[in-house]
Amino acid sequence: MSSTLSKETSDSATETHGDTEAVQNPVERFLRTKRMPHIWCPGCGIGTTVNCFARAIQQCGVDLDKLSIVSGIGCTGRVAGYLDLDSFHTTHGRPIPFATGLKLANPELKVVVYSGDGDLIAIGGNHFIHAARRNADITVICVNNFNYAMTGGQAGPTTPLDAVGTTAPYGVCERPFNLPFLAESCGAVYVARWTTYHVRQITKAMVEAIDKKGFSFVEIIAPCPTLYERRNRLGTGLDRMKWFKENSVIRNGVDTRYCDIGFQQEIVCGKFVDIDRPSLLEMTEAKMVDLLSKRRWEEIAKRQQKPLGGVHTKE
Repeated sequence: MSSTLSKETSDSATETHGDTEAVQNPVERFLRTKRMPHIWCPGCGIGTTVNCFARAIQQCGVDLDKLSIVSGIGCTGRVAGYLDLDSFHTTHGRPIPFATGLKLANPELKVVVYSGDGDLIAIGGNHFIHAARRNADITVICVNNFNYAMTGGQAGPTTPLDAVGTTAPYGVCERPFNLPFLAESCGAVYVARWTTYHVRQITKAMVEAIDKKGFSFVEIIAPCPTLYERRNRLGTGLDRMKWFKENSVIRNGVDTRYCDIGFQQEIVCGKFVDIDRPSLLEMTEAKMVDLLSKRRWEEIAKRQQKPLGGVHTKE
């Protein structure tokens, strides 16, 4: 596999075998096909997001030798294991601090965190808000299916009010997080949300997020027909895709305070934030240059009436 990818003009690729040509899916070269079939349930939206991600890295032409994928625990956390890239499957709730350290240790890397709402926003919520506050130069892709899907369908921090889960048999009574608003208010420089119906928009958002310097965040609303949809009697994965199509409204640039998701209410999608501010690494480097410059030390020495480089001790 080539390290650097150029933009493709065709959505298909072919391999020649003697006198025949076998059509190859263009995303296959990004996957660990020997690990297929995957563990995701029929109708799950995670596979759709992986397809979008493969096309995104194909379009942005990122050097694969300088691209790292970090995930935590959960259904979406398995993404790192299926991508044929430098990937890290970390502990529950810890992909963001792992990714931050990876980026600081090797600033040349493009680091992408790819995980679910439970991993990133529940146990990992503290890391999420501080990475956004610091403007860590990483991209966070959150697949939000409104529940803890891998462990039985418990209600989580993004489960809509009145929705049913194994830990909320009579309906959730806790207000869920509005993830775009949470990301923006904490300092993210790029924030977007789409559903798994909006595959072209997801791909474009991923390209923009990867190219963005600073903390970029893409939320993808996805179906979990085995647990969330079944318990709430919302139909199959295909039924949900149709529902996403009919009940999503695109409002680019809207105030993220108005992006709450209610149970079976319209979903506000779009690109909400795209701004520039210094990243964590840039701020750190600027501070160190200022502190360690010769002029700075001369000013300190003069103020303390000590010769530059000298050390005075009390007799």
